[in-house]
Amino acid sequence: MVKDLTSALGLGPREHVALVGGGGKTTLMSALADELRLKGYRFVISTTTKVWNREALNWPNVLFDPSDPASHEELKAALKKHGHAFAGRRVLESGKVEGISPGLADALYREAEIDYLILEADGAAGRPVKAPAGHEPVIPSSATVVVAIMGIEAVGAPLEDEVVFRPEQFTKITGLNLGERITPDALAKIFQSPGGLFKGAPASAKRIAFLNKLDLLTDDQEGGTLADLLVKGPRPSVDSVVVGSILKSIYYRKKVTGTVPSYRCWGGERAL
Repeated sequence: MVKDLTSALGLGPREHVALVGGGGKTTLMSALADELRLKGYRFVISTTTKVWNREALNWPNVLFDPSDPASHEELKAALKKHGHAFAGRRVLESGKVEGISPGLADALYREAEIDYLILEADGAAGRPVKAPAGHEPVIPSSATVVVAIMGIEAVGAPLEDEVVFRPEQFTKITGLNLGERITPDALAKIFQSPGGLFKGAPASAKRIAFLNKLDLLTDDQEGGTLADLLVKGPRPSVDSVVVGSILKSIYYRKKVTGTVPSYRCWGGERAL
C-alpha cells in the first residue's frame, strides 16, 4: 500500500502550497511537512491569517517578522541547519500568531532558499466545512497549488453552526437553509462557485479538492458522488480530487484529463 501525500497532491519538486477550507488544514500541513522533512526538502510553514501560538510552537524553529533583515538571516540559518522553519509576524495578546502578508509570502517563496512554502490561507474554527466571507481566503499571488479541504463527514449532516463555519455564506452559495441536510450537490457548489473555496486563487495555480476523514463515513458512496461531481462536466472547477483520511494515510485521487476524469488510487484498490 502506497502512503504518499505529496504524490496524491501531485506536487512537483518546488511548490508554494496554499491551504483553504476546513476539516483538517493543520493536520494536512503537519503530515505534508513530515513527508518533506523525511525526503530532505527545505521548506517554510506559515499563515496569512492567524493560528494559535501553541500550534506555531509545535514547530521546532519559530521565527517572527521575517521581513526584518536580522530575522531574515535567522531564517536562512535555520533552513541551513534544520531544513525547515515556521514564520509569523508576531504574537498577539489574544494568544494567536499573526500571519505574514501575501506580499511577504511571495518574497519568501521568490527569495528564500526553499523548495516549498506551505501556508494556511484560511480559518474555519475547527468546523469540517467552510464558506468564505468577503475578505477570505488570503491567497498570495505566487501560490502554485491551492488545496481546498473539507471534512467529508459533513455529507448528510444538518446545516448548522457546529458543522459549517459561516453558515450564512454557505446558504448564499448553495441555497440550503439552516437545518436542512447537506447534500453532495451543495458541497460541490462550495468548490465550484466563484465565491467559494477557490476564490482569489491565482489563475495559474493548480486547484485540488481534498475530501478528508473518509474513515468517518459508514457509506463511501456519497463521498464518491461528491468527487464525481467535482471532476465531471464540460468545465471542471478542479484539476484533481483527493478522497481519503490524513490520519490513516489513505489517499485516492481522481484527476481531470480534458473532459474525462482519469483515476489513480493510493492506499489500495477501494472503489469510489
